[in-house]
Amino acid sequence: MNIILIGMPGSGKSTVGVILAKSLGVDFIDTDLLIQRREKRLLQDIIDKDGIDFFLDRERDAILSVNESNAVIATGGSVILREDAMAHLKKLGTVIFLDVSVNELTRRLSNIKTRGIAAEKGESVKDIYDKRFSLYKKFADITVSADSLSCEQTVNIICEKLNKIK
Repeated sequence: MNIILIGMPGSGKSTVGVILAKSLGVDFIDTDLLIQRREKRLLQDIIDKDGIDFFLDRERDAILSVNESNAVIATGGSVILREDAMAHLKKLGTVIFLDVSVNELTRRLSNIKTRGIAAEKGESVKDIYDKRFSLYKKFADITVSADSLSCEQTVNIICEKLNKIK
């Protein structure tokens, strides 16, 4: 079974994902890195040169190419903006939303303009959060409030919640 991590940029999907994969003894896939490998450029370069819709389509294509059966999959924060990508992920495994408050995300995301975040020019972290929150909740099988937790604490809570649904 796969575990799919969704959430805002800066919510800890990649960091938590690596630790979770190690603790479960499974593979780790970061879909942002898949996109960069396929496109042979950074996420921010794709967004700057080709636009957000082009980027979201590349993200969807990368997601649709994932067919692992025993992995932790960390997705990009905008994956929820493509319904077919999320339908594919839901078929692959359990979707976990790492929920982090706007204040904490703002503190963590000092590099919002260079990080490769699919956002319109001038959009704040709060704008992005407000636009996406209901979609994260819609697609999540499990939500973990990870605001004040360390990565290890977040992994422990994920494992506890997964054990309850087995």
